Amino acid sequence: MKRLASVLLLFLFPAMAACQADPASRSWNQPVEPFRIAGNLYYVGASDIASYLVATPEGHILLDGGFVETVPLIRESVKKLGFRIEDVKILLNTHAHYDHAGGLAGLKKLTGAKLHASAADAPALARGGKDDPLFGDQFLFPPVKPDRLVKDGDTVTLGGSTLTAHLTPGHTAGCTTWTMKAGGLNAVIVCSTSVLPMMKLGAEPSYPGIAEDYARTFRTLRALPCDLFLAAHGSFYNLKEKSERLKKGEGANPFVDPDGYRSYLDRNEKTFRERLETDRNVSTSPKIP
Repeated sequence: MKRLASVLLLFLFPAMAACQADPASRSWNQPVEPFRIAGNLYYVGASDIASYLVATPEGHILLDGGFVETVPLIRESVKKLGFRIEDVKILLNTHAHYDHAGGLAGLKKLTGAKLHASAADAPALARGGKDDPLFGDQFLFPPVKPDRLVKDGDTVTLGGSTLTAHLTPGHTAGCTTWTMKAGGLNAVIVCSTSVLPMMKLGAEPSYPGIAEDYARTFRTLRALPCDLFLAAHGSFYNLKEKSERLKKGEGANPFVDPDGYRSYLDRNEKTFRERLETDRNVSTSPKIP
């Protein structure tokens, strides 16, 4: 029966992808050619919704599942690179939003892989996004239960490759940035530091301690050694431009971008501080160091 369910999913996914109604989601979820970033780290995501494959001799690690509709794109990208989706043994997640966790349940069914995710985001994953502190029940996805809850500093190892979890909350309570060595380079895959318009940082915060979490996250990210700057959204690190340059073989690997990483953090922390100051003008929220 499990095999039959997986086969049925293979036929249903393309139809589901065609039915994606939200224009913004469709624009983020366009197919792109997969490629090797460095070492055994590959890009297998969509035009803006990122997914990463870490290929090893003992099976593979897949980071983020995109939308429900991204699953067939990921599956096809893995195949184009010469790998098998069935060889994915571990699934990882940056955060429990529909555009990064929506495909995880389907990928678990296709692969039988074990899902590792943060304890703070696990309830949201298990609820399928229901009662989200920002979106309510607006952006639901198939519920998925993590097989392992990771804490700050925990590692995931397979076939000689190790990824380390860094809790960087704020965007969600369990937002997780992952780091690894790829081709001898320090890769940082940022969860997100975006402050969304509906977020509340002062009185009646989106969740208790969100402002303190954001401030701590920026300190954490600034302390990480970064050569390869990657993230949950391709637009955070100019995915389209850099992938085109990589394909043309123009000079050094364009994804080696520590300056871009620092600039990204500078821009987003400035936005956070400005929003926090605005909230302070209408609330009595504590001062963040």
